[in-house]
Amino acid sequence: MESKQSPIILWFRRDLRLSDHPALSAAARTGRPILPVFILDDLTLTLGAAPKWRLGLGLEVFAKSLERNGNRLILRRGEALDVLQELIAETGATAVYWSRAYDPDALARDTRIKSALQDQGVEARSFAGHLLFEPWTVATKAGHPFRVFTPMWRAVQGREVPAPEPVPPFKAPSKWPSSEYLKTWNLGAAMNRGAAVVTPFVRPGENAAFEALHRFLDRIQDYSGNRDRLDLDSTSGLSEYLSIGELGPRCIWHAVQRAAMNGVRGTDAFLRQMVWREFAYHLMYHSPQLLHGNWKPEWDAFPWQTDVRQPEVIAWRQARTGIPAVDAGLREMYVTGRMHNRARMIVASYLTKHLMTHWKIGMDWFSECLIDWDPAANAMGWQWVAGSGPDASPFFRIFNPDTQREKFDPDAIYVKRWIAEGQADPPATALAYFQAIPRSWALDPKAGYPNPVVELATGRARALAAYEGRKTG
Repeated sequence: MESKQSPIILWFRRDLRLSDHPALSAAARTGRPILPVFILDDLTLTLGAAPKWRLGLGLEVFAKSLERNGNRLILRRGEALDVLQELIAETGATAVYWSRAYDPDALARDTRIKSALQDQGVEARSFAGHLLFEPWTVATKAGHPFRVFTPMWRAVQGREVPAPEPVPPFKAPSKWPSSEYLKTWNLGAAMNRGAAVVTPFVRPGENAAFEALHRFLDRIQDYSGNRDRLDLDSTSGLSEYLSIGELGPRCIWHAVQRAAMNGVRGTDAFLRQMVWREFAYHLMYHSPQLLHGNWKPEWDAFPWQTDVRQPEVIAWRQARTGIPAVDAGLREMYVTGRMHNRARMIVASYLTKHLMTHWKIGMDWFSECLIDWDPAANAMGWQWVAGSGPDASPFFRIFNPDTQREKFDPDAIYVKRWIAEGQADPPATALAYFQAIPRSWALDPKAGYPNPVVELATGRARALAAYEGRKTG
């Protein structure tokens, strides 16, 4: 029988919180000491510049949260299995718990680690926590994974979501192994000068996440009608907290359900978006090729261009396409680390259709620049817009950025907020773009706004011709 003094290693990954944490709650119920650990392994090092920087901010706040609870976060760098085995030898730990990840690389890593530890007689357990529903528990009546969102939405609407557990009391070890220092990891190095620009727009940590949730609940009644408005603050702002698990999805679900029971309007539309996130993970788990190639293989022969050195692609990356709605969305991302969801669709449609550029180029760029980067949502979002994914928007649905701007930014408030050129007294947000971007771009707010790299009518006609050629070729 395991000693009550034998610690449990709690391996934190993208679950930097203490409430609504099934692995922590299970470990606490044993009454044994808990050793919190974060490992900087190869998978973490492959993160893009912005998400890696944001992770560093989250780790700093999370370590302080643990200290307030009488514990501490041990930081180690190396291959995850090697680090865990070293810690087991150093501490006498007889169990390792962690929250599940669902992308194929993390699944392969975790499967190897669980098998190796169990072979050594170490208890190795993984727990839910990143999703509302584990992907293998949701299926069609025929037992197959869902390929279309609406049937999945109907299937889970009546399902019970376990109530989130509060922060449990948990014991700290009597002796601590050595820890590396977060500053020496320099997780924000690739952000360069952009970190100073984005920092004012970021409030990391679990407490900040709950505050953001409560602020959103105060205005959720406007969500359904205004969530696509670029000029209004009508979205939840919770994506960055969900991304690295500073807020559990069950907390959000139950808080919104309580609002619904109190008669607040707009809740159903938001819950539907939460299940859209679940749909992305469902697809990634059952069809991991979603992250790397066309979900629909018939799109493999489509003539997207794949050269990132093309002038049109460079202009798109630099937010200098000459199309205000596109450039404003990209500039918002460079200044804040986030982009309005409607802007993401406009930006993605312009790249994949008007510029006839492969969706993976856009997906990879977002993975460098978004602080709320999420592997499943990013891949599905890009393939949805491009037309190559499951339940996708048809390719011939080509967003007209000018029409979209008129509809969702009728007074050009959003565009003016982010584009300085042409304004006599541009706001600080628009000027910040020039401080966030690489110096090598050598851009000046006093320069004129560019002409379109591809006229909207020209790009649309070219895209439709390529689509017709695909069908008849």
